[in-house]
Amino acid sequence: MPDPAYRACSPAELEARLRLHRLPGLGPQRFHALLQAFGSASAALSAPASAWGSLGLPGVSAEARRSHEVREGAAAALAWLERRDQHLLMWDDPTYPALLAEVDSAPPLLFVAGNPALLEKPQLAIIGSRRASRPALDTAGAFSRHLARGGFVITSGLALGVDGAAHQAALDVGGQTIGVLGTGLQKFYPQRHRALAAAMIEQGSAVVSEFPLDAGPVAGNFPRRNRIISGLSLGVLVVEASLASGSLITARLAAEQGREVYAIPGSIHHPGSKGCHQLIRDGALLVENVEQIVETLQGWQRLPSVEGGEAAGSQHVLEDLLLAAPQTSEALANSSGWPLPRVLAALTELEVAGRVCNEAGRWFARPA
Repeated sequence: MPDPAYRACSPAELEARLRLHRLPGLGPQRFHALLQAFGSASAALSAPASAWGSLGLPGVSAEARRSHEVREGAAAALAWLERRDQHLLMWDDPTYPALLAEVDSAPPLLFVAGNPALLEKPQLAIIGSRRASRPALDTAGAFSRHLARGGFVITSGLALGVDGAAHQAALDVGGQTIGVLGTGLQKFYPQRHRALAAAMIEQGSAVVSEFPLDAGPVAGNFPRRNRIISGLSLGVLVVEASLASGSLITARLAAEQGREVYAIPGSIHHPGSKGCHQLIRDGALLVENVEQIVETLQGWQRLPSVEGGEAAGSQHVLEDLLLAAPQTSEALANSSGWPLPRVLAALTELEVAGRVCNEAGRWFARPA
């Protein structure tokens, strides 16, 4: 049976919307323009090509609406929706996420694998580099775990690097997470995260896409999906990003949408820190721990305190220094003012506890 989210829509209208959704050259704004002009997708499909042309729509869209490929694609989507944990949310349904509905060019259709109710829950996005450093992955995981424990849904793009670390960390503590794809749900990308996506769905989280189910990876679609990541979320945390990173696109969109933007600072010598530093110069909030995020979100209780050094912001002076930038033990002695033997002893204890690690002679903080 069709999902309750679209039972109010007649079978003919649902099929018509799925056909419109597949038309070339018909993005969200043109989709909405058609429904506004003709009152329904069914009426739009039946309208003469001249009426489409009067709306400024490309001829290729009007010509493709009756094609076999478009009809078959819509039929395949209807069959997909009959299966367990596979849903469709439409922009004019009451079940459509309210925050996303406020966004310019809100997706007219959202395919959801997993739990669609999560899209209405308070979310925070955690994003960053696909080629993230080990400290950045640890930091993303630490923030994700604490925010997920505090009741936030963790939203990201299921990309390699920071995105994957954030999704996995939320699952690890029994939290909930949403992955927003830049492909159709049947053409999952990247393949290396297929198992992660399956685990998300199985454990009550969700994977979503605005694209037709069989849409493959197209470079321009990944920046386009970023407005959904930010649009669903109360705020966006950028963990590590170069100046050319797509994460900066998401952060810019978040600011335009009136969302909070948070950035974690890093070493001035690390290229992956430059994007975060630029965001901070542009007005993003510099954050070092989860509490600094929660305090900016009015109406949310403070997260439970975490014992045993589990907080994303370290309570140890050496960890605080290493969170700012990786350092050698000698540099730590200079910056902390401690004798080197004391520094080495403390680092040994922290390493045994899994809170720091040493790579190529430099020490890195590993937030829990």
